[in-house]
Amino acid sequence: MAQPNHTPLGTLRSQIQLTLHTHHAIRLWHGRPQAGDLHGILGLSGFVAQANRIHRDAAADDPYADAWLLRIEAKLDATRTVLLTLREELRDALTQAPSALDLGDNLNTAPVRLPVTVNAPLGFLALYLLADYDELARLAILAQHTALIDGLTLDLWLEEGAHQLRSLFSLVQPYRSSGVCRNDFAAGNAKASHAREQFGELPQSVLDGSQRARHAPAIRRSGSGKNTGAAPVPSVVDDNGVLDQSLIEEHRP
Repeated sequence: MAQPNHTPLGTLRSQIQLTLHTHHAIRLWHGRPQAGDLHGILGLSGFVAQANRIHRDAAADDPYADAWLLRIEAKLDATRTVLLTLREELRDALTQAPSALDLGDNLNTAPVRLPVTVNAPLGFLALYLLADYDELARLAILAQHTALIDGLTLDLWLEEGAHQLRSLFSLVQPYRSSGVCRNDFAAGNAKASHAREQFGELPQSVLDGSQRARHAPAIRRSGSGKNTGAAPVPSVVDDNGVLDQSLIEEHRP
């Protein structure tokens, strides 16, 4: 009888790329580095790096990271609602075209394809929103080109969508790891006291783990015998909230 093959498996990997057709969406991907008096703006690439880091900290049983995941999910939901409203307004405008006229999809002849490295579900949710905005932008540009909306309406729609995404991305910019876990709070040790002084009090439901984000990771406590399998993800901002452009570059094409 043949012996079963016990060759160890490697890890699953997929090559994910994001295709963007508009300069408006590409600018939101990259963000803007700080330059002199011009403050930096976190783009999707920087948001993903921070989301990966928060996800890792939440997996290590950091209740402050769990609180951040709840904030991010709420902001993602609110942003999606606004983008859906803008899309419905755009669809109403596009229905004004005569049925005999096929406007097409207004795709770029040379779109930009960006490699994506996302370790956290919230990063993917933000990625989907940027893809939705790219679609919204190219269809709104088409609507303006075909006289279904005027230039002012186009600018208002594009700016409102971009503002919502910039607000989402900048939400995570101040995040810093607390370095504590729930066991520290249970023990009432100095690390927990220091974290409270730096980051404030947490709702009891977050502190005891009964309230967690929908996409929160499984908690891997030290001594459980489980390996996190993930290397620490550095912050893309320093303690003063300034973007570290060298780390953002790692997420660029």
